[in-house]
Amino acid sequence: MPEQSQACQIWKYAAGELSGVSDRVAQEGPLQITVDGTPVAVVMRTPGYDLDLVTGFLLTEGLVRSCGDIQRIDLEQKKNHALVFLADDVVLDHEKLSRNLFSASSCGICGKASIEAIHQQAEPVECGFTVTADVLLALPDYLNTAQKTFQSTGGLHAAALVDQGGEILSLREDVGRHNAIDKVIGWAAVAGVDLSQTFMQVSGRVSFEVMQKALMARISIVSAISAPSSLAVDFAHESGQTLVGFLRPPTFNIYTHPERICSGV
Repeated sequence: MPEQSQACQIWKYAAGELSGVSDRVAQEGPLQITVDGTPVAVVMRTPGYDLDLVTGFLLTEGLVRSCGDIQRIDLEQKKNHALVFLADDVVLDHEKLSRNLFSASSCGICGKASIEAIHQQAEPVECGFTVTADVLLALPDYLNTAQKTFQSTGGLHAAALVDQGGEILSLREDVGRHNAIDKVIGWAAVAGVDLSQTFMQVSGRVSFEVMQKALMARISIVSAISAPSSLAVDFAHESGQTLVGFLRPPTFNIYTHPERICSGV
C-alpha cells in the first residue's frame, strides 16, 4: 500500500524561538474516476484502498446498485486514474450525471430539493438495528488507537464500520471525510457485509453528504465526535436514521430517532 504520510522539515515556534524539526504530513493526490469512458469525478484523496474508494463512491452516489453492476475497475492502466467498466446490462445514466444530484465535492444542490432527489434513489430506513450507549462511549478511544496515520500527522479524517457489539469491522483514514466513508462502504460491499447490521462512526462533523452516503448504503445509525449540520439533522429525520453527535465520553447528543440507542450494557 502507498505511504499515507510523508516526512517534511518544519520550523517550530516555541518559547519565543524558532527551531528546525522533522514532522510528517498526510499524503494527498488526485484520482480521476471514469465510468465506461465518461469522466465522472476527480477526488482528492489519500492514496491507498483506491479500489474500495471507487466502489464505495459508485454505490453511495447512486451510479450502481451493487457490486454486480461493476465488471471491473482498472487502477493500473494510468496513474491516478480509475477506469470503471460496468456490466454489459448496466447503462450509465448520463442525465443523472448532468443534473448533478449527487456531489462528492459538497457543493451540490441544497435543502429540501436535495433530500427529495435522494429519496427517489433510496427509501428511508426502517430496520430495528440498535446499539447500547456503552458501545458508543467506548468508540472514541478505539478510533484514536486505530488511527495510525492521524497519530503521526494530525491531518486525516476517519470513518469506521462497527457491529452491534462494538467491534470495528473496517476503519479507513483519508484527507477527505467522504473518501474515508466511501472506502469503508466499498470494503463492505466487496466483502459481502450486511451494512444494515452495522453503524458508522466518523471522526469529525456530520454534513448532509455523510448522511446521504450512509442512507445509500442502508446504514441506520451514524455517530460523530463533533457536530452535525442543520441539513444533516433534517435529512436524518426524514430518512429514518439515528444521528448521534458530540460523542465525547461520558456524554453524547442524539438528534434524531433515539429509539435505536439503548441505555446500559
